Amino acid sequence: MTVKTGSISIDAQNIMPVIKRWLYSDKDIFVRELISNGVDAITKLKLIQSLDKDEELKITLTLNKEKGTLSFEDNGIGMTQEEVEKYINQVALSGAEDFVKNYTQAEDAGIIGHFGLGFYSSFMAASHVTIDTLSYQEGAEAVRWDSEDGIAFEIKSGERSQRGTLITLHIAEDEKEFLETHRIRQVLNKYCAFMPVPIYFVDAAEEAKKNDEKTAPTPINDTNPLWFKPPRECTDEEYIETYHKLFHTFDDPLFWVHLNVDYPFNLKGILYFPRIRRDFAGQEGEIKLFNRQVYVADNIKEIIPEFLLVLKGVIDCPDLPLNVSRSFLQNDGQVRKISAHIAKKVADKLTGLFKTDRPTYEKYWDDIHPFIKYGALRDSKFYEAMKDVILYKTTEDNYLTLEEYQERNQDKVEKKVIYTADAARQEGQVALYRSRSIDVVVMDTIIDISFLSFMEYSSNLGENTPTFVRVDADISGLEADEEADSSISQKEMENLFRKVTGLDTLEVKLQPLQDEQLNALLTEDEQTRRFADMNALYGRELGLTQQQTLVVNPKSSTIKALVQLKDEKRKELIAAQIYDLARLATRPLEKDDLRRFLKRSQDLIAALAEN
Repeated sequence: MTVKTGSISIDAQNIMPVIKRWLYSDKDIFVRELISNGVDAITKLKLIQSLDKDEELKITLTLNKEKGTLSFEDNGIGMTQEEVEKYINQVALSGAEDFVKNYTQAEDAGIIGHFGLGFYSSFMAASHVTIDTLSYQEGAEAVRWDSEDGIAFEIKSGERSQRGTLITLHIAEDEKEFLETHRIRQVLNKYCAFMPVPIYFVDAAEEAKKNDEKTAPTPINDTNPLWFKPPRECTDEEYIETYHKLFHTFDDPLFWVHLNVDYPFNLKGILYFPRIRRDFAGQEGEIKLFNRQVYVADNIKEIIPEFLLVLKGVIDCPDLPLNVSRSFLQNDGQVRKISAHIAKKVADKLTGLFKTDRPTYEKYWDDIHPFIKYGALRDSKFYEAMKDVILYKTTEDNYLTLEEYQERNQDKVEKKVIYTADAARQEGQVALYRSRSIDVVVMDTIIDISFLSFMEYSSNLGENTPTFVRVDADISGLEADEEADSSISQKEMENLFRKVTGLDTLEVKLQPLQDEQLNALLTEDEQTRRFADMNALYGRELGLTQQQTLVVNPKSSTIKALVQLKDEKRKELIAAQIYDLARLATRPLEKDDLRRFLKRSQDLIAALAEN
């Protein structure tokens, strides 16, 4: 073979600066591109040639820090001189030019993937690259390709005696990080952990230290990841192990959904529902996107339904383009179908679990219910699938469906659902319902404000549509079966509490309550309070609603003593304290009110100490 030299293209001189600008934070992508080329070479060989069963087809990445090189070797199909000229000199350039063109046209589109650079990406980290290759074809000659800048090249006869290709990168002075073992392992774990061909990493310095010790090498990748296996062949232990490996966590997931779809799109993957912090606001999931086991990107939110963004997992979808923008994902019909399928599979998983293992389903409910409720608000199909298995947790830690709640309480509250937004704060009201054996459900997350209205107006439950009533909205039917103490004047109580609160519209009602320790309760109209809560949710504080009723319990020994007090100042002090305690059961006090409440508490303690 004669030596052949040339220049790839005069335009190539302008390509590398542009590529480096686009890939500044992803310069390690050359590792994925070169190893992907090796995978392709081995895959092609499998298709066209019968192989020795004892021969392992593999890719070996060797780091030699002393020589300053990083080499990629495969025993795949190899190349002839003609193929080197075609695929290296021409295709590499055209791929790079296409890359630059696409990226320049979509500068702000949020391109993910960075595929298409192929061999040319090696010059992201190398100042000098050589290729030694031998084609599988009988009688083929070894070829050596050499370039020191990615522009000028030399092709000549090579010395390689084994089928396959060896690409050697002489790492540039300003890219020495790629001569560090930990950095290369990090990159391999990021991009190549699940590629379909065994990949071995060799550190020349470590090998030299072993002397004559012989140990069987271990691939750095799993060539048959769990999501490519039929679900029936996977164990719980394997699912959990994969979760730990993917996300470097010691926590176990709550449950998972195995995706295996061939039509109308090709999709494989595993989605995990993680354990949720109590303050789940800001807790985001992570979806790793693969294409035929090659890592593309992570944090791909566009594929997952909005209400399930807490999910973690992996999706392998060859139907999605590799160099894809986020704006494309947001508007692509195929992506919307994938998102809808994921929502359906999650609903199928949960409804199946409810039917076959309700105790476990109930155990998960505290973690998952905010997302299920949000899904009901956002996705009508998801709601229809889930509506019969939406649970309501009671203050007694029972979990009831809406139908079960209505059956248990229909003779007491008809079609109402009694709820509390804070079981501890509203214990006084909850106790009144408990005394009548009426279940009180806990609705204490931010999504519940909207979910209640949705269930009342958009749940499509017909005559079973519920009305939600908070424990402090109405206590009718919960009164003690006796008349109010006639020695306590309704008018006197009304004047006293209106005076200390400064609320001329405050309605005061004398009503015996079951609990004699309960001095008073503050009730507010359900719809008016909800309106105020919704405004507060969006930062529009309206203050206390004016439609308030203070229910004063004449059975309370404190109220009886209050009436008998002659010291008007102390009487007003105690009345103001009783009112604020009733307010605290409905919502936190405002800053100034809280300051007055604490000062008043100190004054009362001091007065008691003096007596």
